[in-house]
Amino acid sequence: MKLISWNVNGLRACEGKGFSDIFRQLDADFFCLQETKMQHGQLDIAFEGYESYWNSAEKKGYSGTAVFTRHQPLNVSYGIGIEEHDHEGRVVTLEMNDFFLVCCYTPNSQDGLKRLDYRMQWERDFQAYLQRLDAVKPVVLCGDLNVAHEEIDIKNPKTNRHNAGFTDEEREQFSALLSKGFTDTFRALYPEQVTYSWWSYRFQARQKNAGWRIDYFVVSNRLMDHVADARIHTDIFGSDHCPVELDLKL
Repeated sequence: MKLISWNVNGLRACEGKGFSDIFRQLDADFFCLQETKMQHGQLDIAFEGYESYWNSAEKKGYSGTAVFTRHQPLNVSYGIGIEEHDHEGRVVTLEMNDFFLVCCYTPNSQDGLKRLDYRMQWERDFQAYLQRLDAVKPVVLCGDLNVAHEEIDIKNPKTNRHNAGFTDEEREQFSALLSKGFTDTFRALYPEQVTYSWWSYRFQARQKNAGWRIDYFVVSNRLMDHVADARIHTDIFGSDHCPVELDLKL
C-alpha cells in the first residue's frame, strides 16, 4: 500500500506545473495534500478510481488539506474538534479498517515567531487528538509538520536556530510527540541520510540543496513492523516542497 503526502503550495498553481501527471505517475493508494489554497470546486480535478475529501480554510486562498483515496473509509472527519483550531482547514482524518490516516498542515510560527504561542497550543491539542485516535487503532500521520526535528534535517542549523520551524520549542514538541508512542518513519529507516523536502524559493536554495526536512510520515510504534519503506521524492518539482512516500505492508 503506497501513501503519498505533498504540500503543493497552491493546487491550482501546482496543476499548471504538472500535478495531474505526477499524481498518475506516483500511482498511490492515498494521496494527501497540504496548502491547497482553494475551496473545493475552484479547480475541476478528479481521478478515476479515487474519492476525494477536502477541508478548506474559511479564509480564501489560504491553508487547506485534501485526501484522494482508492479505498473507501469507514468514516471521515475534518479538524480536531476544537473551535480555536478548526477554521483553517488543517486536518482531514480517514478512519480505515486497520488504521487512522491523518493528513495535517501544521501552523507556521511565522516571521518574528509571532504565532509561536498559538503553535504551542496547537501542538498540545493536536497531540492529544492523536493519542485519542491511537487508543482506538494505530495512526498514520502525514503532512507538512513545519518543523525540522534534528540538525541533520536542515542545511544550516546554526543560523536557523531561532527561526520558525527550527526553534527549540517546536523541536521539543516533535520529540514529545515521538515519546507518546510514535515513530518518524524516514529517520527510523535512514538514521544518517541527509535529504530535504522543502527549499525556499529565494537564493536558489533548491539548486544549492539548502533545504529542510519538514514533511513527514509518522506512525504509531506498533505499525513500524508493517513499514516497508519511506521515501522523499526530491526529483519531483511543481512546489517548493517535494512529495514524501510511505509504503505499508498490511
